[in-house]
Amino acid sequence: MRLLQTFLFSLAIFYAHAQVKALVGGTLIDGFGGAPRQNSVIIIDGEKITQVGSIGDIKIPPTAEIISTEGMSVLPGLWDMHVHLMINGHSNYAYWDKKYPPLFQDVIMPSSAHQLLMAGVTSARDLGGPLEASLHVRDRINAGEIPGPTMYMSGPFIQHQPYPGTEDFRWGVDGADDARRKVKQLAEAGVDCIKLIDQDQMSMDEVYAVVDEAHKNNLTVVAHSHRPEEIRRGLLAGVDCFEHTGLSSAPAYPDDIMELIHNRTAQMNLGPLFWCPTVEGLYNYEYVRDNPEALDNDSWHLGLPDSIIQDIKESIKYPGRLPYFQITPTRRPTLETKFNQLKDAGLVLIIGTDSGIPMKFHSQSTWHELDVWVNEFGVDPMYAIKGATYWPSVLMGVDNEVGTISEGKYADIIAVKGDVLRYIDLLQDVDLVMKHGIRYK
Repeated sequence: MRLLQTFLFSLAIFYAHAQVKALVGGTLIDGFGGAPRQNSVIIIDGEKITQVGSIGDIKIPPTAEIISTEGMSVLPGLWDMHVHLMINGHSNYAYWDKKYPPLFQDVIMPSSAHQLLMAGVTSARDLGGPLEASLHVRDRINAGEIPGPTMYMSGPFIQHQPYPGTEDFRWGVDGADDARRKVKQLAEAGVDCIKLIDQDQMSMDEVYAVVDEAHKNNLTVVAHSHRPEEIRRGLLAGVDCFEHTGLSSAPAYPDDIMELIHNRTAQMNLGPLFWCPTVEGLYNYEYVRDNPEALDNDSWHLGLPDSIIQDIKESIKYPGRLPYFQITPTRRPTLETKFNQLKDAGLVLIIGTDSGIPMKFHSQSTWHELDVWVNEFGVDPMYAIKGATYWPSVLMGVDNEVGTISEGKYADIIAVKGDVLRYIDLLQDVDLVMKHGIRYK
């Protein structure tokens, strides 16, 4: 049965690639940050975009399939730069990590990927997962065997010492030489980036070794910023991207950290320093706790057997009792201040959600994050969209292939009815999802 499903899916992709398509009539937000183009025309031949213009300026091939985008905002497929395919909203990590690893590769991770794609996420970065399963799912997606975003996988976390029972997706290091061996092992296996956490518990020699070996293998390093010393060490070692706002309930980042950040962002020759703040899961917790109806949205059921759906539901039955979030009401008031400190310091902020953590589902997390940026923190919608399209492609070194709607790029395109620059929450119900020229929705 699985072979037949794979064959039929691949056959559908073949025929979808074979036809020229024209997206006609919508307002184009191309990802570069400039003024939108009204009455746009996008010509797609196979996987790639061949022409971008306006009605009257471009001749549409007579054999093209016309796809009307009248009344719609058309924009590049979204990126989510912090997802966890191996989890899906369950509240008890210790239980999940013990019970479900046998289902990660063939059930849970493919389900998570499919949910992301249906939400308009055509590229995503998975941070911290079992190596073999991560690469297997990524490669099956790339081969057209299962639906999902183009995935960029870190494989296991690199840290001082793995937590008991998590050794399959957390690798400890013992000395600088061991740190280099672990990073080289991941690089040779084919990961797309390195995820570094708890670097404040490592020696500086170990931290330098992780970052240096990753860069020698053309891999970016993503590092936690939960604690001040994690940030300081990451900056000193040359980490490429930090994750989370961190610092628990502290009201703001210390002055010395902000000075280090200012010194780094002033060095244009080093390129941008990226930060993925992942604020929404914390910011909206109290709302979800008091208004749990949203948890019944069945979009997160896609691809999961009933037994797992019921298990997740039971684990989040009492949102106000979850240990994971008990300090969150104290942390929440600090999030906007920290977010603005980072933004004002000249960092490039990118959209990532920590999707998969308790009560945060892959089918919803990305638009929720954008909504908080724009409607709660007052971020310009174009800045937010660029942080979910163009800038992630730059960080991952694929901006010549994706991230914008322009000639020669892969046709990773989404569209929604209405003006997304006025109403960013329209992204909760994406009408058109196209990845590499294939319409999935």
